[in-house]
Amino acid sequence: MNRLSWPGALVIIAALLVGAGTYTFRSLRDLPLDSVEAGRAGLGDLGRVAAAFSEGTVTTSFVSYATQVSGSTYLQFATLNEVEVFERADTASALWGRLDLPTVVVRATTPVEYTYYLDLNAAWEFTLDGETIRVLAPPIRHNTPALDIARLRYEVREGSVFRNEDEVLRRLQEGLTDMARGRAEDNIPLVRELGRRKTEVFVQTWLASHFGLETGQAVDVVFADELAPASPHPVDERPPAEFHRELTR
Repeated sequence: MNRLSWPGALVIIAALLVGAGTYTFRSLRDLPLDSVEAGRAGLGDLGRVAAAFSEGTVTTSFVSYATQVSGSTYLQFATLNEVEVFERADTASALWGRLDLPTVVVRATTPVEYTYYLDLNAAWEFTLDGETIRVLAPPIRHNTPALDIARLRYEVREGSVFRNEDEVLRRLQEGLTDMARGRAEDNIPLVRELGRRKTEVFVQTWLASHFGLETGQAVDVVFADELAPASPHPVDERPPAEFHRELTR
């Protein structure tokens, strides 16, 4: 068996390296153009998003899209149906306040529907923070609660022959809408996280349809009523003694 000399071995190794390099170059050259175009498209999408944020056209585009999809200027995201019990306790007295009459307690029971939404005509703010879209949405609002009048039932819990129970019932009936509005406000914490998730999904869908981004684009929503109100006057943090000396100068 003939052995190769060192010069011959070096020539063969060099030829192999050149061949491998040529094959790698041809492989890279022959890559499908779809992959390259997809990468360019992704960069273009991000560029359009960044340009839209810098030009301040994001909010206008979002409001137009949301109004078209929802069919109104409200972005409704939750509906609560609850059976509510409203009570009114009415006290009275006679003889110029010297004689307390028995308290009358009346109750109204009815199903109530609460609808929660975001106002598209209110202030919306969008900021691009790295790869996350930060959204400052308007505060959560609710429609006038819808009482099911057909299933409304009144009841006198505590009555008295010395009192006009019908008058107390009438006052309760007149105040039902305001009492239901109060319950609607109390229920906002129950729907807040649902509203946050639905708004995030809605914004993601809008980004996908207008900018070609993935539907899983990171979006973070904060409602305006979650922000602490700014103090109208700056807080003086100096020690009390120093502050007092300046006032008495």
